[in-house]
Amino acid sequence: MKNVLILSGSPRAKGNSDLLCDEFLRGAQEAGHNVEKIRVANKKIGFCRACYFCRDNGGECAFKDDMGEVLDKMLHADVIVMASPVYFYSIDAQMKALIDRTVARWLDFDGKEFYYIMTAAEDSDTVMDTTLACFRGMADCFKNSMERGVIYGKGVYEKGEIEGHPAMQEAYETGKGI
Repeated sequence: MKNVLILSGSPRAKGNSDLLCDEFLRGAQEAGHNVEKIRVANKKIGFCRACYFCRDNGGECAFKDDMGEVLDKMLHADVIVMASPVYFYSIDAQMKALIDRTVARWLDFDGKEFYYIMTAAEDSDTVMDTTLACFRGMADCFKNSMERGVIYGKGVYEKGEIEGHPAMQEAYETGKGI
């Protein structure tokens, strides 16, 4: 049994990437894992100010918001699922703030398994390249991180449009197969 943390970067509750997170969660729970989903937009997470208070204070951030709690959960997870809609070929602001704030304890991450979920209105083969590179860039900074899967929800724009898309079944099966 693994501890799974799903970080849904969608600013829209029940938006396309958020719905894929729910399917991943359902599959992982059915497989017997401990699963928690956090909607990043519901947390107060400010941007990193590069003050490096964390460097000099054992990983504690100078700013007291919800990131400390999220960071602790990330560190205790075996599996981290990161999801974002594509905004201008990249991750959304909520997810970027979270990624940047991991700097407070980035050296403490070791051996995490990563899954990435992305959605985009476009259906081209390259629409998600930069988004995926952002996710991978963070994981590359962590010791012994392992990418385990990527779920692409292409060609969806309106809220809920992902329903019936093959990515829904893929998210469920991927969660179940951790």
